[in-house]
Amino acid sequence: MRMEHDLLGDKEISNDVYYGVQTARAKENFNITGITLSQFPTFIVSLAKVKKACALANHKLGLLEENKKNAICEACDEIIGGELHEQFIVDMIQGGAGTSINMNANEVIANKALEILGHQKGEYKIVHPNNDVNKSQSTNDAYPTAFRIALYEKIFELIDSMKILRKSFAKKADEFKDVIKMGRTQLQDAVPMTLGQEFHTYVTMIDEDIQRLLEAQQLVREMNLGATAIGTGINSHPDYAHEVELKLQEVTGRPFVTAKDLVEATQDTGAYVQISGVLKRVATKISKICNDLRLLSSGPRTGINEINLPAMQPGSSIMPGKVNPVIPEVVNQVAFQVIGTDVTITLASEGGQLQLNVFEPVIAFNLFNSINMMKNAFETLASKCVDGITANEDRCKELVLHSIGLVTALNPYIGYENSTSVAKEALDTHRSVYDIVLERELLSKEELDDIIKPENMIKPRVR
Repeated sequence: MRMEHDLLGDKEISNDVYYGVQTARAKENFNITGITLSQFPTFIVSLAKVKKACALANHKLGLLEENKKNAICEACDEIIGGELHEQFIVDMIQGGAGTSINMNANEVIANKALEILGHQKGEYKIVHPNNDVNKSQSTNDAYPTAFRIALYEKIFELIDSMKILRKSFAKKADEFKDVIKMGRTQLQDAVPMTLGQEFHTYVTMIDEDIQRLLEAQQLVREMNLGATAIGTGINSHPDYAHEVELKLQEVTGRPFVTAKDLVEATQDTGAYVQISGVLKRVATKISKICNDLRLLSSGPRTGINEINLPAMQPGSSIMPGKVNPVIPEVVNQVAFQVIGTDVTITLASEGGQLQLNVFEPVIAFNLFNSINMMKNAFETLASKCVDGITANEDRCKELVLHSIGLVTALNPYIGYENSTSVAKEALDTHRSVYDIVLERELLSKEELDDIIKPENMIKPRVR
């Protein structure tokens, strides 16, 4: 064991761990979710990148000795490479505006740097968590900057999963391009279309939302590193904000920029609300697509049954032979969760007071959780559902030929009054529109067959 001390006094810390006294206190104080920082590796890596950029900037300005800079950077590089992540033990939701997470990073990096320099953990007179690793920083600029770096990268991950899902739908759109079926509005028969058109709609919807995410992602490029406590830059060098901006770009390889107004940037969490809103939009639209897949596959004997979803597992403990659309169902539930967390993020953003929003931990927790769940859900939907969908072509065609909606395609040829009369008789007698039109000699069989060819019913046509 080693003895460490802080404002509240001395505390024994195991020599086996790299974190220190403030991290240990946070572990005791915040047993909230049971989900620790160690489960969010992108955030840990982002914290290490911030600390490395700060060490490089401080050294460039003559504020940090060469040997300390090298040791801190080497420790950060190990963390960036995936080492020591198990040492980040603080609960993701905590009081203190992220101070516990910032100190967890400072202590782990300091103790690893000490080890690199040949010293024992806890010999902070050599490398200190606050004086050296946290030099020219505050939690209030280091934590949100790391959060934004991680969020920037997580959005790329989500977009990658959306591209996988898009590719699956695009493949099916091409596969089903010649499968004629009925389109529906208000769950009632509308006009014919192809199953390919229906699936291509999903491709377009995903493309649009990828663009919305890329737009929202630009909002987190602006960071407040150099603001220190409230944006005034107290305890930092006059050139520090500019220098650390350059070093952060160098370390991350991303176009992060320093906010023009650091006081504003330190308290404004509007970017998170915007991103959460886009995530809600994506979740809402993908959930709608899952609703469609469940409806189109409903049955198999008493529903629409135009498509077959791959059977993934038995669907009932009491009904033999039942298979449920479990993959769309689980994606629906992910969407409900994401939509709900948008409210949490909105309230946390609104709850900030004066020069700082202390509720960023719950915002980070929910944004990271939403993105992780959506990423997993979309890849699951692609591989375990969409890729295996097949079309019931005969069923699709049967529904077209027996649908009252078919009369809409005949309206330009037999007139509205005749079309209405044919539709009414078809409804009353349960006969097909096709047979009634031929019986009344409103069109010849050749004319009727030409009109209802799939290629003539799914796009504008010169008569």
